Amino acid sequence: MITLYHHWLSPASRLVRVLLTEKRMEFALRLEKEWERRPEFLTLNPAGEVPVILSTEGKPYSGVRAISEYLEETIPEPKLIPGNAEERYQVRNLVDWFHTKFGSEVTRHLVSEKLLKRFLGIGEPDSEALRCAAHNLKNHLRYIEFLTIENNYLAGGQFTMADAAAAAHITVIDYFGDIRWQDWPGAKAWYSRVKGRRSIQPLLSDRVSGLTPPSHYADIDF
Repeated sequence: MITLYHHWLSPASRLVRVLLTEKRMEFALRLEKEWERRPEFLTLNPAGEVPVILSTEGKPYSGVRAISEYLEETIPEPKLIPGNAEERYQVRNLVDWFHTKFGSEVTRHLVSEKLLKRFLGIGEPDSEALRCAAHNLKNHLRYIEFLTIENNYLAGGQFTMADAAAAAHITVIDYFGDIRWQDWPGAKAWYSRVKGRRSIQPLLSDRVSGLTPPSHYADIDF
């Protein structure tokens, strides 16, 4: 069985979990606290970052983009980067948007300030970093609203890797209770559709000790 090294609120890990589930692959989760820099884990990925998948033969694969493309190539059904070259480009572009731009402008700030500082005992959250993340989040939610004006999903009429990447980040942000969903009806409608998928549901059951998500977190009809 495949083993996925992950940690609770890693969007990259969450994306791989979603892809494996969408492609109906059986896998076991192994919690890896990256900041501990375990020598055994560094032998699997010298970068010391999750996600890492360990094949049934014991071969490690690392790097969220590389893993995502590898899964799409080796497990072709269901297709999560579907369509013609232009449509596949759009999916890949959105995946890159969420893991690069959204990740650096929003998720990294919130996870660093609200989670890692707590576990590492390195001080209080930086209020300026949190304000910056809150400002940037509004722009990204506005973009999601724009993308879903005419479609149920971000890259068209069906769930793709773009939706999986976006959900990987949004489920983390929503865990901290930082989204005023009433202000973003279009994004909320999209997220409600996504939350109902069997690949997203397991993410919503994750809990970090001592850090409780808002009451609506796992509710599809929130």
